[in-house]
Amino acid sequence: MSTLRYAFFPGCTLESAANELKVSTEITCKKLGIELVEIEGWTCCGASQVQDVDDFFGLLVNARNIALAESQGFDQIMTVCNTCTLMLRTAKSRIDADPALKDKVNDALAEIGLEYKGTAEITHYLWALVRDYGLDRLKEQVKVDLSNLHVANYYGCHILMPPKIMGFENDRNPQSMEMVMKALGAVSVDYEQRLACCGFHAIYPAEKEAETGNAVSLAVAKEAGADCVVTPCPLCHFSLDMWQKDSQEYIDTDITIPVLHLPQVVGLALGFSPKELAINHHVVSAMPLMKSLGLK
Repeated sequence: MSTLRYAFFPGCTLESAANELKVSTEITCKKLGIELVEIEGWTCCGASQVQDVDDFFGLLVNARNIALAESQGFDQIMTVCNTCTLMLRTAKSRIDADPALKDKVNDALAEIGLEYKGTAEITHYLWALVRDYGLDRLKEQVKVDLSNLHVANYYGCHILMPPKIMGFENDRNPQSMEMVMKALGAVSVDYEQRLACCGFHAIYPAEKEAETGNAVSLAVAKEAGADCVVTPCPLCHFSLDMWQKDSQEYIDTDITIPVLHLPQVVGLALGFSPKELAINHHVVSAMPLMKSLGLK
Protein backbone atom coordinates (compact mmCIF):
# COMPACT_ATOMS: atom_id res chain seq x y z
CA MET A 1 0.00 0.00 0.00
CA SER A 2 1.33 3.45 -0.91
CA THR A 3 2.24 5.92 1.82
CA LEU A 4 -0.59 8.15 2.94
CA ARG A 5 0.40 11.80 2.72
CA TYR A 6 -1.55 14.77 4.06
CA ALA A 7 -1.19 18.50 4.39
CA PHE A 8 -1.47 18.92 8.15
CA PHE A 9 -3.63 21.74 9.53
CA PRO A 10 -2.87 21.75 13.27
CA GLY A 11 -5.07 24.69 14.24
CA CYS A 12 -4.52 27.18 17.04
CA THR A 13 -5.27 24.90 19.98
CA LEU A 14 -2.45 22.53 19.14
CA GLU A 15 -0.05 25.45 19.11
CA SER A 16 -1.08 26.54 22.60
CA ALA A 17 -3.33 24.72 25.07
CA ALA A 18 -3.17 21.23 23.54
CA ASN A 19 0.40 20.72 22.40
CA GLU A 20 0.17 17.17 23.75
CA LEU A 21 -2.30 16.45 20.95
CA LYS A 22 0.16 17.66 18.34
CA VAL A 23 2.90 15.50 19.86
CA SER A 24 0.73 12.37 19.95
CA THR A 25 -0.67 12.97 16.46
CA GLU A 26 2.75 13.37 14.89
CA ILE A 27 4.39 10.36 16.53
CA THR A 28 1.48 8.00 15.90
CA CYS A 29 1.25 9.02 12.26
CA LYS A 30 4.99 8.54 11.83
CA LYS A 31 4.77 5.10 13.44
CA LEU A 32 1.92 4.13 11.12
CA GLY A 33 3.75 5.39 8.07
CA ILE A 34 1.42 8.34 7.52
CA GLU A 35 3.26 11.42 6.28
CA LEU A 36 2.12 14.76 7.70
CA VAL A 37 3.46 18.01 6.29
CA GLU A 38 2.31 21.10 8.16
CA ILE A 39 0.77 23.68 5.84
CA GLU A 40 3.21 26.54 5.54
CA GLY A 41 1.55 29.82 6.47
CA TRP A 42 -1.74 28.44 7.83
CA THR A 43 -3.91 30.69 9.99
CA CYS A 44 -6.76 30.21 12.48
CA CYS A 45 -9.94 28.71 11.03
CA GLY A 46 -12.12 31.18 12.94
CA ALA A 47 -13.32 28.65 15.51
CA SER A 48 -16.94 28.65 14.34
CA GLN A 49 -17.34 32.24 15.56
CA VAL A 50 -15.64 34.54 13.06
CA GLN A 51 -18.57 34.29 10.62
CA ASP A 52 -20.80 35.98 13.18
CA VAL A 53 -18.63 39.08 12.77
CA ASP A 54 -17.78 38.89 9.06
CA ASP A 55 -19.11 35.97 7.05
CA PHE A 56 -17.06 36.54 3.91
CA PHE A 57 -13.85 37.05 5.85
CA GLY A 58 -14.44 33.78 7.68
CA LEU A 59 -14.96 32.05 4.35
CA LEU A 60 -11.89 33.68 2.84
CA VAL A 61 -9.60 32.70 5.71
CA ASN A 62 -10.41 29.04 5.19
CA ALA A 63 -10.29 29.28 1.40
CA ARG A 64 -6.77 30.65 1.87
CA ASN A 65 -5.80 27.71 4.09
CA ILE A 66 -7.06 25.26 1.47
CA ALA A 67 -5.40 27.20 -1.36
CA LEU A 68 -2.10 27.11 0.53
CA ALA A 69 -2.28 23.33 0.76
CA GLU A 70 -3.18 23.09 -2.92
CA SER A 71 -0.30 25.38 -3.90
CA GLN A 72 2.04 23.13 -1.91
CA GLY A 73 0.96 20.09 -3.96
CA PHE A 74 -1.55 18.40 -1.64
CA ASP A 75 -4.93 16.94 -2.46
CA GLN A 76 -5.79 15.99 1.13
CA ILE A 77 -5.76 18.09 4.30
CA MET A 78 -5.87 16.44 7.72
CA THR A 79 -6.94 18.09 10.96
CA VAL A 80 -7.29 16.75 14.50
CA CYS A 81 -9.89 19.30 15.58
CA ASN A 82 -13.61 18.87 15.01
CA THR A 83 -14.18 22.60 14.62
CA CYS A 84 -11.28 23.10 12.21
CA THR A 85 -12.65 20.23 10.13
CA LEU A 86 -16.10 21.81 10.12
CA MET A 87 -14.84 25.28 9.19
CA LEU A 88 -12.64 24.05 6.34
CA ARG A 89 -15.31 21.71 4.98
CA THR A 90 -17.99 24.39 5.25
CA ALA A 91 -15.86 26.83 3.28
CA LYS A 92 -15.13 24.21 0.62
CA SER A 93 -18.78 23.18 0.34
CA ARG A 94 -20.01 26.75 -0.08
CA ILE A 95 -17.36 27.80 -2.56
CA ASP A 96 -17.58 24.65 -4.68
CA ALA A 97 -21.36 25.05 -4.97
CA ASP A 98 -21.31 28.72 -6.03
CA PRO A 99 -19.20 29.77 -9.06
CA ALA A 100 -19.83 33.46 -8.40
CA LEU A 101 -18.63 33.10 -4.81
CA LYS A 102 -15.58 31.19 -6.01
CA ASP A 103 -14.73 34.06 -8.36
CA LYS A 104 -15.12 36.57 -5.53
CA VAL A 105 -12.89 34.47 -3.26
CA ASN A 106 -10.23 34.15 -5.96
CA ASP A 107 -10.32 37.86 -6.72
CA ALA A 108 -9.38 38.43 -3.08
CA LEU A 109 -6.81 35.63 -2.97
CA ALA A 110 -5.16 36.92 -6.16
CA GLU A 111 -3.91 39.89 -4.15
CA ILE A 112 -1.61 37.51 -2.25
CA GLY A 113 -0.79 35.30 -5.22
CA LEU A 114 -3.08 32.39 -4.36
CA GLU A 115 -5.91 30.63 -6.14
CA TYR A 116 -8.55 28.37 -4.62
CA LYS A 117 -9.08 25.44 -6.99
CA GLY A 118 -11.19 23.12 -4.85
CA THR A 119 -9.01 20.08 -5.54
CA ALA A 120 -8.06 19.37 -1.91
CA GLU A 121 -10.34 17.33 0.33
CA ILE A 122 -10.52 17.84 4.11
CA THR A 123 -10.41 14.90 6.49
CA HIS A 124 -9.93 14.25 10.18
CA TYR A 125 -7.43 11.96 11.92
CA LEU A 126 -10.30 9.70 13.02
CA TRP A 127 -11.71 9.43 9.50
CA ALA A 128 -8.28 8.84 8.01
CA LEU A 129 -7.68 5.90 10.35
CA VAL A 130 -11.00 4.30 9.45
CA ARG A 131 -11.30 5.06 5.74
CA ASP A 132 -7.77 5.61 4.43
CA TYR A 133 -5.49 3.57 6.68
CA GLY A 134 -7.98 0.83 7.48
CA LEU A 135 -8.93 -0.84 10.74
CA ASP A 136 -7.49 -4.23 9.86
CA ARG A 137 -4.17 -2.60 9.08
CA LEU A 138 -4.35 -0.61 12.31
CA LYS A 139 -5.06 -3.76 14.31
CA GLU A 140 -1.91 -5.34 12.87
CA GLN A 141 0.18 -2.52 14.38
CA VAL A 142 -1.05 -3.02 17.96
CA LYS A 143 1.77 -3.93 20.34
CA VAL A 144 0.19 -3.40 23.79
CA ASP A 145 -2.82 -5.15 25.29
CA LEU A 146 -5.47 -2.56 26.15
CA SER A 147 -8.24 -5.03 26.94
CA ASN A 148 -8.42 -3.71 30.52
CA LEU A 149 -8.99 -0.15 29.36
CA HIS A 150 -12.66 0.86 29.36
CA VAL A 151 -13.27 4.07 27.44
CA ALA A 152 -16.21 6.44 27.06
CA ASN A 153 -16.07 7.76 23.50
CA TYR A 154 -17.09 11.41 23.33
CA TYR A 155 -17.56 12.48 19.71
CA GLY A 156 -18.32 16.19 20.01
CA CYS A 157 -20.84 18.02 17.83
CA HIS A 158 -18.71 19.38 15.03
CA ILE A 159 -17.38 16.09 13.74
CA LEU A 160 -20.96 14.97 13.12
CA MET A 161 -23.07 18.02 12.31
CA PRO A 162 -24.35 19.37 10.10
CA PRO A 163 -24.45 16.00 8.34
CA LYS A 164 -24.59 17.56 4.87
CA ILE A 165 -21.19 19.14 5.49
CA MET A 166 -19.51 16.48 7.60
CA GLY A 167 -21.22 13.36 6.28
CA PHE A 168 -18.68 10.72 7.26
CA GLU A 169 -21.15 8.55 9.15
CA ASN A 170 -24.58 8.43 10.73
CA ASP A 171 -24.73 11.57 12.88
CA ARG A 172 -27.32 9.99 15.18
CA ASN A 173 -25.48 6.74 15.73
CA PRO A 174 -21.80 7.10 14.80
CA GLN A 175 -19.56 4.08 15.23
CA SER A 176 -16.11 5.22 14.06
CA MET A 177 -14.70 5.76 17.56
CA GLU A 178 -16.01 2.40 18.75
CA MET A 179 -14.53 0.73 15.66
CA VAL A 180 -11.11 2.27 16.27
CA MET A 181 -11.16 1.30 19.95
CA LYS A 182 -12.06 -2.28 19.01
CA ALA A 183 -9.15 -2.40 16.57
CA LEU A 184 -6.85 -1.12 19.33
CA GLY A 185 -8.14 -3.71 21.78
CA ALA A 186 -9.79 -1.26 24.19
CA VAL A 187 -13.36 -1.68 25.44
CA SER A 188 -15.95 0.99 24.63
CA VAL A 189 -18.65 1.52 27.25
CA ASP A 190 -22.17 2.41 26.22
CA TYR A 191 -23.35 5.63 27.81
CA GLU A 192 -26.03 8.19 27.01
CA GLN A 193 -23.80 11.26 26.68
CA ARG A 194 -21.45 10.14 23.92
CA LEU A 195 -23.07 12.61 21.49
CA ALA A 196 -23.43 15.45 24.00
CA CYS A 197 -22.17 18.98 23.38
CA CYS A 198 -19.17 20.11 25.47
CA GLY A 199 -20.32 23.73 25.43
CA PHE A 200 -16.94 25.13 24.37
CA HIS A 201 -18.45 27.72 22.04
CA ALA A 202 -21.08 28.73 24.60
CA ILE A 203 -18.94 29.06 27.71
CA TYR A 204 -19.03 32.87 27.91
CA PRO A 205 -22.77 33.49 27.48
CA ALA A 206 -23.83 30.24 29.19
CA GLU A 207 -21.08 29.13 31.58
CA LYS A 208 -23.38 27.42 34.08
CA GLU A 209 -25.26 25.50 31.39
CA ALA A 210 -22.05 24.38 29.64
CA GLU A 211 -20.37 23.20 32.81
CA THR A 212 -23.52 21.51 34.12
CA GLY A 213 -23.78 19.60 30.86
CA ASN A 214 -20.17 18.49 31.15
CA ALA A 215 -20.71 17.42 34.74
CA VAL A 216 -23.55 15.17 33.62
CA SER A 217 -21.47 13.74 30.75
CA LEU A 218 -18.57 12.88 33.03
CA ALA A 219 -20.81 11.44 35.75
CA VAL A 220 -22.65 9.22 33.28
CA ALA A 221 -19.36 8.03 31.78
CA LYS A 222 -18.07 7.02 35.22
CA GLU A 223 -21.37 5.38 36.07
CA ALA A 224 -21.11 3.28 32.91
CA GLY A 225 -17.75 1.92 34.08
CA ALA A 226 -15.38 4.03 32.00
CA ASP A 227 -11.78 4.45 33.15
CA CYS A 228 -11.41 7.53 30.96
CA VAL A 229 -13.16 9.66 28.37
CA VAL A 230 -11.64 9.74 24.87
CA THR A 231 -12.36 12.50 22.38
CA PRO A 232 -11.20 13.31 18.83
CA CYS A 233 -11.47 17.06 19.48
CA PRO A 234 -9.10 19.32 21.47
CA LEU A 235 -11.91 21.75 22.27
CA CYS A 236 -13.98 18.95 23.81
CA HIS A 237 -10.86 17.84 25.68
CA PHE A 238 -10.33 21.39 26.90
CA SER A 239 -13.92 21.55 28.17
CA LEU A 240 -13.99 18.14 29.84
CA ASP A 241 -10.47 18.20 31.28
CA MET A 242 -9.64 21.80 32.12
CA TRP A 243 -13.15 22.75 33.24
CA GLN A 244 -13.74 19.53 35.15
CA LYS A 245 -13.07 21.12 38.54
CA ASP A 246 -15.51 23.96 37.77
CA SER A 247 -18.10 21.49 36.48
CA GLN A 248 -17.90 19.57 39.76
CA GLU A 249 -19.59 22.50 41.50
CA TYR A 250 -22.86 21.75 39.72
CA ILE A 251 -23.24 18.11 40.73
CA ASP A 252 -22.98 16.11 43.96
CA THR A 253 -21.54 12.96 42.36
CA ASP A 254 -17.76 12.78 42.05
CA ILE A 255 -17.01 13.28 38.34
CA THR A 256 -13.22 12.99 38.49
CA ILE A 257 -12.11 11.04 35.44
CA PRO A 258 -9.15 11.50 33.06
CA VAL A 259 -9.79 12.65 29.50
CA LEU A 260 -7.53 11.43 26.70
CA HIS A 261 -7.06 12.52 23.10
CA LEU A 262 -7.76 9.88 20.46
CA PRO A 263 -4.14 9.79 19.18
CA GLN A 264 -2.93 9.18 22.73
CA VAL A 265 -4.93 5.95 22.97
CA VAL A 266 -3.70 4.98 19.51
CA GLY A 267 -0.17 5.66 20.71
CA LEU A 268 -0.55 3.51 23.83
CA ALA A 269 -1.66 0.59 21.68
CA LEU A 270 1.31 1.14 19.35
CA GLY A 271 3.72 0.87 22.27
CA PHE A 272 4.54 4.47 23.13
CA SER A 273 4.88 5.37 26.79
CA PRO A 274 2.43 7.78 28.46
CA LYS A 275 5.21 10.37 28.73
CA GLU A 276 6.10 10.07 25.05
CA LEU A 277 2.44 10.81 24.32
CA ALA A 278 2.45 13.71 26.83
CA ILE A 279 -0.35 12.08 28.80
CA ASN A 280 1.30 13.52 31.91
CA HIS A 281 0.38 17.03 30.74
CA HIS A 282 -3.37 16.95 31.41
CA VAL A 283 -5.10 18.96 34.12
CA VAL A 284 -6.91 15.88 35.47
CA SER A 285 -4.07 13.40 35.85
CA ALA A 286 -4.29 10.21 33.82
CA MET A 287 -1.07 8.85 35.28
CA PRO A 288 -2.74 6.78 38.05
CA LEU A 289 -4.78 5.10 35.30
CA MET A 290 -1.62 4.48 33.28
CA LYS A 291 0.04 2.93 36.32
CA SER A 292 -2.95 0.66 36.96
CA LEU A 293 -2.65 -0.58 33.37
CA GLY A 294 1.05 -1.25 33.82
CA LEU A 295 1.99 1.54 31.40
CA LYS A 296 4.98 3.63 32.44
